[in-house]
Amino acid sequence: MAWTIILAVVLGVGWLITHALASSVDPWDNDTSRWFAGERTGDLNEVADVGTFLGETPVGMAVAAVVAAAASLWQRSVRPAAYFALLVAGIGGFYWVTTTLISRQRPPVRILDPGLVPDHSFPSGHVATAIAVYGGTALLCWWLAPRTRPWVWVLVLVPVFVALARLYQGAHHVTDVLTSVCYTTAWLAVVATTLLRRAPAAAQGSSAQGSSAGSASRAVTTG
Repeated sequence: MAWTIILAVVLGVGWLITHALASSVDPWDNDTSRWFAGERTGDLNEVADVGTFLGETPVGMAVAAVVAAAASLWQRSVRPAAYFALLVAGIGGFYWVTTTLISRQRPPVRILDPGLVPDHSFPSGHVATAIAVYGGTALLCWWLAPRTRPWVWVLVLVPVFVALARLYQGAHHVTDVLTSVCYTTAWLAVVATTLLRRAPAAAQGSSAQGSSAGSASRAVTTG
């Protein structure tokens, strides 16, 4: 149900951007794309290639598979694997349906990522993959390993890097990227709330040990 609602919103936004609001959105989007193109240098081109690589679907799926397998083995539970499977399947569905029904041309600048489908600008699949995989990993670490919480923000920087890289390369308009940020974050929240809302096993174990120790202490005192 949640997936269908999010998809409907994404399609509605896509229709508005490409039809009703096109005359208002396109000039701003195109000017922003031209600004990014004007800032290009050889060194930045190579940096942007790295950002695009991190958001590639095969790379993201490989990272998700490794993290899911490691976390599932560690926890002896299929929950982490199910978590990533649902995340990945969801964003894949969003992208496929939206690019099939919404046609939007790429920005009017030289695109540095060759081979892209010309009218699949909306939304950004790379950004969606990055948020789902790296953002999803950050949430999983937050849930499973509380000690890593001061450092998980580093993973959150990866989707930001990917988004800037796609804008820099002229692959997407700003509104394409922002839409991906919004719908993938919403889907991540839905999946995390559904599958990660229980306390971590480690925390449960600590609580159980604490309760046992407390009971033993009370028994000794009573005795």
